[in-house]
Amino acid sequence: MPTAYVLLNSDLGSDESIIADIKRILANEEMSYEVQGVYGVYDIVLKLSSNDAEKLRSIITNKIRKIGKIQSTLTMMVIEEQENL
Repeated sequence: MPTAYVLLNSDLGSDESIIADIKRILANEEMSYEVQGVYGVYDIVLKLSSNDAEKLRSIITNKIRKIGKIQSTLTMMVIEEQENL
């Protein structure tokens, strides 16, 4: 199943509102996700899985990355061939 990890940097103090926005956006999509605030270089980690790789890319590019107060993102797509090794 196509899976992506998205690491997000946000404006100071905006983590909770960004997480709420992500949950609101993904509530209407047919995909599984986990989103958590973290300590370290990045502020939020998002894991997305969908049966449709193109839909996954589209949501990351056209919805998640356009949320206000996000400074930057780093997206890592899982190598599907290695999932079951």
